[in-house]
Amino acid sequence: MPSTDPKPRAQALQHWLQRIAPAHGLQPDRLQPASSDASFRRYFRVQAAAGSLIVMDAPPPMENVRPFVRIATLLAGGGVQVPQVLEQDVEQGFLLLSDLGHTTYLQAITAQPERADGLMRSALDGLVTLQRIDGAGVVPAYDAALLQRELDLFPEWFVQRHHSHALTDAQRAALQSLFAALIANNLAQPQVLVHRDWHSRNLMVTPERNPGVLDFQDAVIGPITYDLVSLLRDAYIAWPEEQQLDWAIRYWERARKAGLPVAADAADFYRDLDWMGLQRALKVLGIFARLHHRDGKAQYLGDLPVVLQHTRLVAARYGAFKPLLQLLDQIEQRSPLVGYTF
Repeated sequence: MPSTDPKPRAQALQHWLQRIAPAHGLQPDRLQPASSDASFRRYFRVQAAAGSLIVMDAPPPMENVRPFVRIATLLAGGGVQVPQVLEQDVEQGFLLLSDLGHTTYLQAITAQPERADGLMRSALDGLVTLQRIDGAGVVPAYDAALLQRELDLFPEWFVQRHHSHALTDAQRAALQSLFAALIANNLAQPQVLVHRDWHSRNLMVTPERNPGVLDFQDAVIGPITYDLVSLLRDAYIAWPEEQQLDWAIRYWERARKAGLPVAADAADFYRDLDWMGLQRALKVLGIFARLHHRDGKAQYLGDLPVVLQHTRLVAARYGAFKPLLQLLDQIEQRSPLVGYTF
């Protein structure tokens, strides 16, 4: 972003960087885009005396950097590797952060698939570390109202807007019954600190210890399987279920050893993971459709097939979710398979 950019937001950021530049040896005129995400936040890389740093631009009132600052302190204190907040202007929505590097887990695994198992095992260890942190009083609860709002994105944006399908009264009632069952299961699970986006685009490969962790500002106290299913049923990587199961059991063993309140029976634990994963998949389908239709971010449409694969995996496994599978078949114009169930 050059200093001559006439946009008021760009000028405000440049003025702030010029003000803090002497303390860090910044070169604000050499600001380069680092990344963007599904929110209004933008990230830039800036050169400093000791190397590169990251600038977060989170424009109020759409974004609020206070949770990021608060939760960064919480996670760092608990042993999770997160960016250090070096400078902050919470009123304007600007942060200067340490740089965790250029390589996400997604990039590393795509370039070198043989690294996947080692990186994923590190992510499991990092998740156990995160879940042992007491976030009570620091982050909100992942309550029934929030779970319901997330699920409602699916009929509104994916079914009705993206597929132009008008739900019948029977379909709407079936979905709400299904949603209630999912929420009841999610809330009955043991509750721990939840990152909410513990996946390959937010985990960074770092020189000393993996993973570096980004995008944690929406952390909550919620179901213990949520972050694990975010990792194993990532919207950006499709793992065979045999591999998912292997990593899930490795996590379950680590969690039990660490004293985390996972289900005593591995089969019960995996069922909880399935049901949590379906809640998340339905939410993500709605969000990706909304990003395209409302925000003009069409690139997320390319990730829908992976999320639909996760959705169908669980919907086909449990009789309670048969109405969802029928709805997906109808809106995607797919003929259901005929066979026996037991």
